[in-house]
Amino acid sequence: QVQVVESGGGSVQAGGSLRLSCTVSSDTGGYYYMGWFRQAPGKEREGVAAIDSDATTSYADSVKGRFTISRDNAKNTLYLQMNSLKPEDTAMYYCAADQVQWLLWPGYNYWGQGTQVTVSS
Repeated sequence: QVQVVESGGGSVQAGGSLRLSCTVSSDTGGYYYMGWFRQAPGKEREGVAAIDSDATTSYADSVKGRFTISRDNAKNTLYLQMNSLKPEDTAMYYCAADQVQWLLWPGYNYWGQGTQVTVSS
C-alpha cells in the first residue's frame, strides 16, 4: 500500500510565499518518482513541477522562476517552494508518486488528497 500525504497549503497575499511538503510511504519501499500538480475550479489538472531521479527538474512555464521543487530521498519527501505567488496560482495542489516516470504528465498511480493554496490580490 502506498500513501501520499501533502501539507503546507494556506492563504497568502499576492507576492507572498508558501512551502508545500509531500511524504510517500510504502509497504514495499523502493524509489518513487514524484511531482506536483494543481487544479483550479473549472479547469483541468495541470502539471506544476516534477523531479527526476538524477535531480533534473521540470516546470510548467507559468511557474518557472518562481517555484522550486526539491526532494529529500532519505525521507521520501518532496517539497515545493512557491515564491512571488499570484492570484492565478490559487488551486488545489496535489502530490503524485509512481515507480514509473511521468514528469508533468498526470499518469501517476498514487495521489494525495490535495492541499489548498489561495492567493489574494
